[in-house]
Amino acid sequence: MKLLSAGLTLVNIATVAGLLLGILSGGLDGGFAGLAVIAGTVAAIVAWIYSANFSERQRIVVPAAPAEPKSKRTRRRMKLPPSPVAAPRPVWHFWAWTVGAVFALFALRSFCWLLWVDGANLKIQSPNNLGDLGLHLTYINYFANGVALWPDNPIYVFSKLRYPAGIDLFNALLLLAHVDLISGLVWTGLLASLATFYGFYRWGGPFAVAGFLFNGGFAAYEFLKTLHFADYQGEGIAWKSIPLTMFVTQRGLLYAIPAGLLLLLHWRRKYFPAQPNEQSTSARRGLVPWWVEWSLYATMPLFHVHTFLALSALLGCWMVIGNAGMRKQIALLLAAAFLPASGIVWLITDHLQAKSILAWAPGWLQSDPSFSHSVFGFWIMNFGLTLPAALALVAVIAWRMWKERRRKGAFVLTPAFAFVAPAAALFLFALFVKTAPWGWDNTKLIIWSYFIMLPFLWRELIATWPWPARYATCFFLFASGFICLIGGLNVGSPGFDIANRLDLNNVAVAVRPLPIAERFAAFPTYNHPLLLSGRKVVLGYPGHLWTQGFDYAAVEQQLKALMLGAPDWRERARALGTRYLFWGEEEKRAYASSAQPWRGKAAIVASGTWGTIYDLEKTAPPAGQ
Repeated sequence: MKLLSAGLTLVNIATVAGLLLGILSGGLDGGFAGLAVIAGTVAAIVAWIYSANFSERQRIVVPAAPAEPKSKRTRRRMKLPPSPVAAPRPVWHFWAWTVGAVFALFALRSFCWLLWVDGANLKIQSPNNLGDLGLHLTYINYFANGVALWPDNPIYVFSKLRYPAGIDLFNALLLLAHVDLISGLVWTGLLASLATFYGFYRWGGPFAVAGFLFNGGFAAYEFLKTLHFADYQGEGIAWKSIPLTMFVTQRGLLYAIPAGLLLLLHWRRKYFPAQPNEQSTSARRGLVPWWVEWSLYATMPLFHVHTFLALSALLGCWMVIGNAGMRKQIALLLAAAFLPASGIVWLITDHLQAKSILAWAPGWLQSDPSFSHSVFGFWIMNFGLTLPAALALVAVIAWRMWKERRRKGAFVLTPAFAFVAPAAALFLFALFVKTAPWGWDNTKLIIWSYFIMLPFLWRELIATWPWPARYATCFFLFASGFICLIGGLNVGSPGFDIANRLDLNNVAVAVRPLPIAERFAAFPTYNHPLLLSGRKVVLGYPGHLWTQGFDYAAVEQQLKALMLGAPDWRERARALGTRYLFWGEEEKRAYASSAQPWRGKAAIVASGTWGTIYDLEKTAPPAGQ
């Protein structure tokens, strides 16, 4: 637990320090990146010193046995109990090693082949990651190019960056500190995987780890027909594989999941110390010092907004149902976190100009024809036994609470009720209220409802059944997800091209002398060499624009008119805030009918086999010069 606390603190403090230095200095460079990493390292050392060691806190304090008389007859007459024996350290069993091995296979395959060089091409392992990784590479290189923070949006004109890009800012710091881009991505993924595995194992044992790896319903029934491992949850299923479609692709979760789990573990120990193997009074202090708890929670919006919302919902519920001591400590945490969290939200929402995306949308994706053809089929195919098991868990806990209240005549808050009730409320909220333009993004909330319930689903429900029922339930809960995970790793696949490495390097060299603040007119796509080089364009990939809540139709039409060579092309370029125009293979295909009136009129900045860059504010020199 000390290493988990230290590692997350390093990432957190280094990223926030880099953000503050970038704001104060107008951009980052190698020196500022080094200072940020040093600040994070110092904070990590302090966090390691003052955080608790989980294994030591797990020991049960056993009182010393009284001295026994030497006479056997006297001992028999006194009827002394056997000498107490200290509880043995927990040992790993078969299922822990099994899920650990599968997690290692997933992490190594997904992140060692996250992005690699294959001849002249850059390739990725997962087709789910084509668009997402392209966007993250844009942000990483954009920050590393020294853009003033908080920056203009590189994928949409007239806007500041609207994305919780904390983990990309951290990778940009590594890049500025002379850590190779691909190496930084790989090691960030591998270490985040290790932290996530450890967090889930401490949170709910092998069952919680399996829940993360193998979430799913009955989508993989096709395996019985084909006997072929594949990601059957990839198409037409809303409850997709969390590792494949979220953990690998949405890089903010590399930090948010282990950080969120650490806070859950800390709060469980701090507010509910009377747990099995957690009887010592020192457990009431929790696992990490208060400043680590505060910093992880208060800066979470910089890395993942939905995780911050889920954690805030949990704290809010405890403010209502908790005792006076809990409410006082939670109120202090919320008050201390208000200003930094609000400031970060102000930054990542373009100074609160991003329009509200909350909307009433009951049924989650049940009414979406891409995911559902019948009400019953949607829920059973997506969640299988998970949803009935969760409903049974809520019913069992509610029944026990009612019986306990009748017996004691007062409401007694149990750990199971304190965690499961807010998780159920969060799940219901996600089913009825849309929090993003695309309804599927509510999965970012649903996963936290699922994560919070996992240890209690095992401990309070499944573990109490006879072993045949336990094994059968776990099989039906996880078999489909296991098949989809193994199939989705694409072992033996040659990978998918994301960019031509030579063209990308040549474009990066060509644009390096140009001001980082200038914007380019180019075809909107996820892997444009300008974007992958960390430069601003008028419009990026429409899929990214839509999910970030932009109404980009009018700008798209203006850009199209410019690229097709409208008579007033200079005025349109000024209206779009663009000085440079990129004309490469994508532009030739998308705007094949363009008159290209800038040829011979606008100065050429650079050209090569990759294309040509025009300066629309400079006139081309006369022919022959």
